[in-house]
Amino acid sequence: MSEKRDYYEILGVSKNASEAEIKKAYRKLALQYHPDKNPDDSSAEAKFKEAAEAYEVLSNQEKRQKYDRFGHSGMSGGFGGGGMDMNDIFSQFGDIFGGGFGGGSFGGGGRSGSRQSRGTNLRVKMKLTLEEIAEGVTKKIKVNKLVNAPGVTYKTCQTCGGSGRLTKMTQTFLGAMQTQAACHTCHGAGKSVDHKPSDADANGLKRQEEVIEIDIPGGVEEGMQLSVSGKGNAGPFNGIPGDLIVVIEELPHAQLRRDGENLHYDAYINFVDAVLGESIEIPTVNGKAKIKVEPGTQSGKMLRLKGKGLPVLQRGYTGDLFVHINVWTPKKVTKEEKELLDQLKSSENFIPNPDSDEKGFFQRVKDMFQH
Repeated sequence: MSEKRDYYEILGVSKNASEAEIKKAYRKLALQYHPDKNPDDSSAEAKFKEAAEAYEVLSNQEKRQKYDRFGHSGMSGGFGGGGMDMNDIFSQFGDIFGGGFGGGSFGGGGRSGSRQSRGTNLRVKMKLTLEEIAEGVTKKIKVNKLVNAPGVTYKTCQTCGGSGRLTKMTQTFLGAMQTQAACHTCHGAGKSVDHKPSDADANGLKRQEEVIEIDIPGGVEEGMQLSVSGKGNAGPFNGIPGDLIVVIEELPHAQLRRDGENLHYDAYINFVDAVLGESIEIPTVNGKAKIKVEPGTQSGKMLRLKGKGLPVLQRGYTGDLFVHINVWTPKKVTKEEKELLDQLKSSENFIPNPDSDEKGFFQRVKDMFQH
């Protein structure tokens, strides 16, 4: 599958374009590539759908912010596939053209007929550990959703004759103007339920549990929303199903802290190890690692383990793990320890002359603490 084009590039607008500029750019492209103007032209139809998908994201402030941050991975259709079909486009964006395409309502050629009803989206929260976020994971979740009940039959709406639209002629100073609106009886569906089983609602839908498998890419973040196309509630009258919106919740790690793609760990060492140097073991998101604390390391020093952080969505690289060294000061000492510390305190090499070699003495202190 080829990589999706940038939405701003598709519409031919800059990343700081206003809502009006985005709407104008989409309207121009949609009129240019509309299927009624380009019959049997699959290339034009593909561009028409592409422009609608770009507009669907960039015209929505929340979706636009997520796209600017996460790219296609955070968008409906970019996660789980599917994209938009013609019914999506005409049901959502038909009014952007303000009527008047080809002498009548926009989308002639049979498209002014009944529209497919769209089901509502479902929203679920998914808790992930840091390990799952690092590697990516496939999860199975159980959702209670609306589905089309078997055995439902429909009848044609008598108000609109099944077209789903009502036409109105208005006299203006420019002459007669024809406008169309969704039928107020069937709400644009062109039909209503004639017969249904007892466990179905007025739209012929019933609740049913379904197990859905979801692939979570590595690198997702707290609060990020991923959309699985077509896995939401069913659309009434066998209409278009809604989407399943997965909201990411990140479980805290016992030892590691996250900052974007980078991780942080607080390592505590005693002051003897800080003076003499030591190899210590630290946790990583997928195991453990050993690092060397150099002799004379000061409290507050930060060590960097390149590539031991988290993957970055659609960027092809991994963050780092930063180890913060903290020199641990004991709160209580024995009489013998205090005597040795007093000797250390009076040593010329303790603070004034840190370059002197008193390793023999420091090693005795260290040996004493370990017993």
